[in-house]
Amino acid sequence: MTARTRLLDREVAQAMSALSAAAKKGLGDLALAELVMIRASQINHCAFCLDMHLTLARKNGESEQRLGLLDAWEEAEELYSERERAALALTEAVTVLTEGFVPDAVYERAAAHFPDGELAHLVGLIAAINSWNRVMVGRRVPPGGYTP
Repeated sequence: MTARTRLLDREVAQAMSALSAAAKKGLGDLALAELVMIRASQINHCAFCLDMHLTLARKNGESEQRLGLLDAWEEAEELYSERERAALALTEAVTVLTEGFVPDAVYERAAAHFPDGELAHLVGLIAAINSWNRVMVGRRVPPGGYTP
């Protein structure tokens, strides 16, 4: 039994895991998916999810420089493609929702880089990681419990 299933009812954990897997698969870019999940987890202060997705990103060959500067991706724009920057901007807008909605310019920027199906999967991935962040933070799960 994983840490996730101990924290949630099995049926809920399976549904959340299925959403995460479907969103990642439909996005088709594992490196980008990890960056999105790390950025949302940074915003939400989810140590467990940060530890997990940093571990996975490193395992998949992501550079320490890009991981270390992800929190300042706008200032380190030369390290991230325009597509990645559009996804990160959308991640921040969906995660924070300070204006009560995603600003049109942020959505249009993402839509310019992601076909409609991929954009739907990207938004689904952002929703999934935000849900996981809330579960892990809400249950006060410390980092270090994830093993690939």
